[in-house]
Amino acid sequence: MLRAEAMMNFDADTLCALRDVSAKSPMLTLNNGVAMPVLGLGVLDRSAREQTARAVQCAIANGYRLIDTAAAYGNERQVGEGLRGSGVDRSEMFITTKLWMTDYGCEPAFRAFDLSRRKLGLDYVDLYLLHWPMPSDFEATVEAYRAAEKLLADGKVRAIGVSNFSSAHLSALIDRTDVIPAVNQVEVHPCFIQQELRETNSHLGIATESWSPLGRSVRGAGASGDATDPLAHPTIAELAAKYRKTQAQVVLRWHMDHGLVTIPKSFRPQRIAENLDIFDLYLLLTASP
Repeated sequence: MLRAEAMMNFDADTLCALRDVSAKSPMLTLNNGVAMPVLGLGVLDRSAREQTARAVQCAIANGYRLIDTAAAYGNERQVGEGLRGSGVDRSEMFITTKLWMTDYGCEPAFRAFDLSRRKLGLDYVDLYLLHWPMPSDFEATVEAYRAAEKLLADGKVRAIGVSNFSSAHLSALIDRTDVIPAVNQVEVHPCFIQQELRETNSHLGIATESWSPLGRSVRGAGASGDATDPLAHPTIAELAAKYRKTQAQVVLRWHMDHGLVTIPKSFRPQRIAENLDIFDLYLLLTASP
């Protein structure tokens, strides 16, 4: 789908790069005081499920400390294997998983969380998200979030939040629950900036986390090469060549400079390492998109 209304509005002349290697793994403090890495590994690729454990180990070896999975991805068990095989202490890791809509409601949510936790092999989860709102049965969505609130109160999760919630969904949820979501994970990239939703999140103290940060959903829909594909955008290509970075690295740096948490997906060791190697590049925007 073309999203012309959300195109980025910068060009090469509005950007400059500065070198600074002092910050390798920045953290963001969520609204409940929990620190979350600003860049992590996403593992949504059902066709590569058998590669998940190896990708997680590779990411952790390269310095990643945030891993994002979900019950619907079908690879929580493999993520757990990768975590155990990494040799890194559990306390250093930040693990996110998500509740799928078929398990909305209070008791179903508790059961689904316990299953996810057992598959991951963890005593607790750092961030637990409702994967989507369910407008056709928002009561079940609310009950699922109330279950997440109880998990938070019981210390089984360190933070709770939502994914793919619009401003209206957030308002309806917050009106009926007690804990403001710490995170709203939504699709964001330079060609789909979601400015209004990001402003809503910021106003409410909710961190915006970008899924599909490289525009994969656009390219996966067959629009590769179109102006709505950030990796094909001429400005991105120009900056990548100028500063000896990949197009993906420039786009990921864009997310960092807009205060977004982001979780690029890759199962290729070289790409996993490259995606983290962005903290010596700063894009200074004279006109923020």
